[in-house]
Amino acid sequence: MKISELLNERLVKIGLVGTEKEEVFEELIDLLLRERLIGERRAALASIMDREQKQSTGIGRGVAIPHGKSTTVKQLCAALGISKQGIEYDSLDGEPVQVVFLLLAEENKPGPHVMALAQIATLFKVPGFIERLIASKTPKELYDVIIAEEEKEA
Repeated sequence: MKISELLNERLVKIGLVGTEKEEVFEELIDLLLRERLIGERRAALASIMDREQKQSTGIGRGVAIPHGKSTTVKQLCAALGISKQGIEYDSLDGEPVQVVFLLLAEENKPGPHVMALAQIATLFKVPGFIERLIASKTPKELYDVIIAEEEKEA
């Protein structure tokens, strides 16, 4: 599975407006709604918030990967946001988050969800990758960074 297959330029937002987790989740869920990848905003947000209450998805190094499973999801989907100023997130390292990769999966299909989380984690371990995402000025530029890195890994 390639992350670039889950995303496109319309599912990327540079310059997240929210300064709190829930506001950012709403911004990214709105991208999924606009693309008709989810059926209902409230249920999608609830699944993300339920997971977040168990343990912060702020994994450190300025990255968060909020994720959840919901009946409102037709298939595995994702949205990616960049916050230039950083978001207080209760991350594992205590640092603000600048890269938020939101992932929503179907309720009863854990396989693709787990594979996507593994692939995201692999990309974020690549030296300089996070910095290139943050430095991107347009959704296309950011999407191209992901594609270029996946091609190197292939």
